[in-house]
Amino acid sequence: MGGAAGLPHMKGITFLVRFENVSLSYDGEHATLRDVNFAIEQHSFQFLTGPSGAGKTSLLRLMLMALKPTSGQISVFGRRVETLSKPQLTAARRRIGVVFQDFRLLDHLTVYDNVALPLRVLGQPESKYGPEVIELLQWVGLGDRMRVLPAVLSGGEKQRTAIARALIGRPELLLADEPTGNVDPTLARRLLRLFAELHRSGTSVVIATHDLGLMEQFAGAKRLVLADGRLHVFEPHS
Repeated sequence: MGGAAGLPHMKGITFLVRFENVSLSYDGEHATLRDVNFAIEQHSFQFLTGPSGAGKTSLLRLMLMALKPTSGQISVFGRRVETLSKPQLTAARRRIGVVFQDFRLLDHLTVYDNVALPLRVLGQPESKYGPEVIELLQWVGLGDRMRVLPAVLSGGEKQRTAIARALIGRPELLLADEPTGNVDPTLARRLLRLFAELHRSGTSVVIATHDLGLMEQFAGAKRLVLADGRLHVFEPHS
């Protein structure tokens, strides 16, 4: 991933995302988020948690620059979001991988084509991305499912397809919204190991989840806890 559209890469930047006194209200009266302050550092791993309706998905959408805050400042890759042009916003989003809660797979495309789509959109030839897509699908346990359509996949297989699609562009930051919410506990642990491996390879990871058991399996992760619109940051256990 090059420094497209003038966005700086990570040399000299110690954080990928920074929120400064960020608040969000959808109706102008009731605040979903209030005065949120935190930073996502390079090569970090954190869980985002809190009760249903606490604003976890809204916080992820702000990090993805799919929402604008009502007040406060958000910086990504060392630049304030409001200063970025549309091409720069597009370039920044390409450096972020996202696993949506509802998968968002394209039903008319095979598993292989769903995963390859981000690179195809960038104009890369299949001769370049094909082997990488196949290797990644084998890595997530879908090597024998790459030519089928999403309609015949189980929930866990759809989840792993969505994860592979998020990873194919080698993101610097991965945002995952309830990535284990549609799989059994055994597969949930397997997916967590996959995220841990991604983290070891250098990607920063943010996993939104309400599964306390899942978080306890990764004691070295920071916890971002949303409650009553406010974010509380808990450092990992020593």
